[in-house]
Amino acid sequence: MVKKLLSQVKEYKLPSILAPILVTGEVFMEVLLPFFTADLIDEGINKGDMSAIVKYGILLIFMALLSLTFGALSGHFAATASCGFAKNLRKSMFEKVQTFSFSNIDKFSTSSLVTRLTTDVTNVQNAYQMIIRVAVRSPIMFISSIVMAWVISPKMATIFLCIIPVLIVALMLIVKFARSTFEKVFKTYDSLNGVVQENLMGIRVVKSFVREDHEIEKFKGVSLKLYKLFSKAERLVSLNQPIMMLCMDLCLILISWIGSNLIITTNATELTTGQLTSMITYGMQILMSLMMLSMIFVMITMSRASMERIVEVLDEQSDLNNGENPVMEVKDGSIEFNNVSFSYSKREDNLCLKNVNLKIESGQTVGIIGGTGSSKSTFVQLIPRIYDTTIGSIKVGGIDVKDYDIETLRNEVAMVLQKNTLFTGTISDNIRWGNKNASDEEVQHVCKLAQADDFVQTFPKKYDTYIEQGGTNVSGGQKQRLCIARALLKKPKILILDDSTSAVDTKTDSLIRKAFKEEIPNTTKIIIAQRISSIMDADKIIVLDNGSISAMGTHDELLKSSSIYQEVYYSQTKESD
Repeated sequence: MVKKLLSQVKEYKLPSILAPILVTGEVFMEVLLPFFTADLIDEGINKGDMSAIVKYGILLIFMALLSLTFGALSGHFAATASCGFAKNLRKSMFEKVQTFSFSNIDKFSTSSLVTRLTTDVTNVQNAYQMIIRVAVRSPIMFISSIVMAWVISPKMATIFLCIIPVLIVALMLIVKFARSTFEKVFKTYDSLNGVVQENLMGIRVVKSFVREDHEIEKFKGVSLKLYKLFSKAERLVSLNQPIMMLCMDLCLILISWIGSNLIITTNATELTTGQLTSMITYGMQILMSLMMLSMIFVMITMSRASMERIVEVLDEQSDLNNGENPVMEVKDGSIEFNNVSFSYSKREDNLCLKNVNLKIESGQTVGIIGGTGSSKSTFVQLIPRIYDTTIGSIKVGGIDVKDYDIETLRNEVAMVLQKNTLFTGTISDNIRWGNKNASDEEVQHVCKLAQADDFVQTFPKKYDTYIEQGGTNVSGGQKQRLCIARALLKKPKILILDDSTSAVDTKTDSLIRKAFKEEIPNTTKIIIAQRISSIMDADKIIVLDNGSISAMGTHDELLKSSSIYQEVYYSQTKESD
């Protein structure tokens, strides 16, 4: 895990190395300061030697300035290294997520991925900064202060050696009990993000049903759980400081008491006043370094769960990969399903699509109809390898889709999904997702085919009209037509419309289908629809029922042979009457 994370330091290796080196210099200066302060007191102040006071005073000022410089520079490099490390982590995680298949994303959930990219990375960033600075400073300060204290008075240094084991045991117990609680905290963060994300995405529904109070209570529930877990963890961690302060005060009392007795009883031959002052300072440094070490352990305990969650994303391998020698060209838009079955859980005893056998010629228009949950969307998502089949194979252009380069295959299969998505930017920017190099004329042409040009021309800025996040400033029908235009700009060999004209009127729907027939006759068109009128002119209509093909044929043939098709048709014609 550590090796995986450190590989993300990359170009920030130099500041990551300079920070601990400079911290070491800062610590040595701080440790030497009390030693020479003792000489200043004993040889200068006590003896009234002004030259010694000036000499040691200048030396102490120089060392203090040097320590300040080292400290400032180490802080600068530590901040640079940790921020750069976090930047690389986010970049690598985001790039990794882009390679995930839908099943990989389903495994983590959207809210969990957002938490890992934000909160978890911030925790690791803070831990890294503490490790390259404080985690270097504290042990060196601890060891150096003990050595210097031993040099001054081995008897007095024994006091520290008696207190230290107590502190270490207390620290280990705190870390042990706090770690499991922090792991639960970050899982709860996922739930919190999920609630917020769901609320914001469905805010119009929430307001239309006046369910704000319900959503607030739901948020309060998750937030309260997070509060309780954090409080429990912080209560454990908060024990650290009073224990440290108790030991520190006890040490200072013992040093002052024993040291004063030594000065008086030995007439300052075994311990001088200056040395006692230095021992008190070293005691403070030893205990402060231990306190900082305890903070590091707590931070690492908090961030360890975050580290593991980040590495899980970085280690995750997409279950959709290219073969050794992928095919880089799709010959035509023909499609063939051979005994295809599919399960989201990849279990053969839990199939949502079963034993599909089908052949579609290039350029044909195929309609798909079926009830809710009949696996219509699942059926078409297997064609561009959004998911892989559990059983059987699918061929496009006579070649198994698993043998294609994924990018090549998806460039030739354009999908307009059931849930239409527009991105922030102009209308032109959104359309050019289909082809970033398309000219203005090409953009306008595909919009005319999708019957979108008419309403775009009514906007003051026309194709430069800004689309808000999620396309909230255009209607559902306008959004669908813009998404169809975007797909057409790819000039694909296969065009899939997954219930993509449900929000447009029947006249517009008819004009779109007419444009398809006249302008892209060689493109294979698969249309999933709830309205019979949207598919009745198709070359072939497939009726799906419970994940299987119930019937297949033309409109007239299905009216005679399929009870499901008849039921849908007559219910819709009666409604229109």
